Amino acid sequence: MFFWYDPTYLLLIPALLFAFYAQSKVSGTFQRYLRVYASSGLTGAQVARRLLDSNGLYDVAVEQVGGHLTDHYDPRRKVLRLSPAVYSGTSVAALGVAAHETGHAVQHAQNYVPLGIRNNLFPVASIGSQMAFPLFVLGLFFQWDTLMLVGIWFFIAALAFQIVTLPVEFNASRRAIALLSSGGYITSSELPHAKAVLDAAALTYVSAVAMAASQLIRLLILRNSRRN
Repeated sequence: MFFWYDPTYLLLIPALLFAFYAQSKVSGTFQRYLRVYASSGLTGAQVARRLLDSNGLYDVAVEQVGGHLTDHYDPRRKVLRLSPAVYSGTSVAALGVAAHETGHAVQHAQNYVPLGIRNNLFPVASIGSQMAFPLFVLGLFFQWDTLMLVGIWFFIAALAFQIVTLPVEFNASRRAIALLSSGGYITSSELPHAKAVLDAAALTYVSAVAMAASQLIRLLILRNSRRN
């Protein structure tokens, strides 16, 4: 039985289907509410700047970055980067995403524990995601159990990063809704729309955990089957 054609690939099908659904959901929801304009008339960049200032984060810059849904907060440089549709957009989707990324900046300033854990895991998880499979395949090919085990531990680190990302993202979304609502940037009727965008985005992180967990189970099964 060849590694690339073994039945354990079937374990990945549910996670793959979930990942496709999550990606379709976030893209469709974002595009839908990108056409629903917020009554405040403010852009995502303006809202982000005001929310940052209201939390005393005057040293955090707001910049535009190219691409689609490439919005993120860089804690090393203290820069909140927003995609063009969010940076210049006045939709409830743009405001929701801008507030979500602002939530990450607030987390960083307040030393939110899960965020600190995720940042500490990132270097190991980054290496692990790149090296786990090559090491495991080499160990499998040469029947070297130690090398397979190293690959598995690297993959566990990558999975741990995905798991700790969940509370970080969920918390940032809760902060975003609270900030937008308390600041009067969106109305009560617009609030569900912004929440729908953030909830859809959250599915992508859940699907990433499901995929990583399925991959780990598959590696463990393959290792055990080769040892028997």
